[in-house]
Amino acid sequence: MSYETILYSEDGPVGTITLNRPHDGNMFNHVMCHEIRDCINDIRRETRTRVLVITGAGDKFFCIGGRKDGMEDTNLYAGVLPTLEMYESIEKLQKPVIASVNGFAVGGGHVLHCVCDLTIAKESAVFRQVGPMMGSFDAGYGTWHLEDLIGKKRAKEMWFRNIRLTAKQALEWGLVNKVVPDDKLAEETRAMALEIADRGPFALAAIKGAFNARHGGVSGLSRMAHDLLLRGYLDTDESKELSKSFAEKRKPDPDKFGS
Repeated sequence: MSYETILYSEDGPVGTITLNRPHDGNMFNHVMCHEIRDCINDIRRETRTRVLVITGAGDKFFCIGGRKDGMEDTNLYAGVLPTLEMYESIEKLQKPVIASVNGFAVGGGHVLHCVCDLTIAKESAVFRQVGPMMGSFDAGYGTWHLEDLIGKKRAKEMWFRNIRLTAKQALEWGLVNKVVPDDKLAEETRAMALEIADRGPFALAAIKGAFNARHGGVSGLSRMAHDLLLRGYLDTDESKELSKSFAEKRKPDPDKFGS
């Protein structure tokens, strides 16, 4: 099946989704969110693939967030970036999903790797949450899953201070499972995937389901908070000033945040 914004390939028991918008930081748009969801739904219905890998095209970006460009100008669902369709499909897939982080994992791209079951990263990868710098947030997958990975204090620090973590720091914090030399990422990712593919698929599906059962409410919380965010924050004085100052590489002016 051909796609507009992603590439999909199979090599034995390993399927690979490549986010294919390197000219724009592999940022997901509404087309990519739907294509990832549809591709994963196809993977659910076949028995060839036992492990799924998600990575980014090129050698600089895994994914640096999302864009709402090209969507309908409406507060209804046609105007909401369907990010959660993508996250939910990864979480509900009964097969393990490995994020192979080949560069910057920022904003929504950082949430994307956190939602995956395992993360392997190259040494030069960078991990960062920038939501509050842009007047944005992810009150659901981006908080609950991050807290599980690195603890509440560090998760809040990533969100409140928007610090940049190197791959080595991310490994020390428990944010990723393994860090490898840049030129070994594809090789080491495949080795990890093949090791997991040798395990019992029914047992893996049950284990993944058990882990996800603990967060049965995160989907509903994320749906409420995410959709509320996308319907409102883009038009606030706060978001406009934060976005403008970020683009101009200057400190924001709090007096322009509104009241």
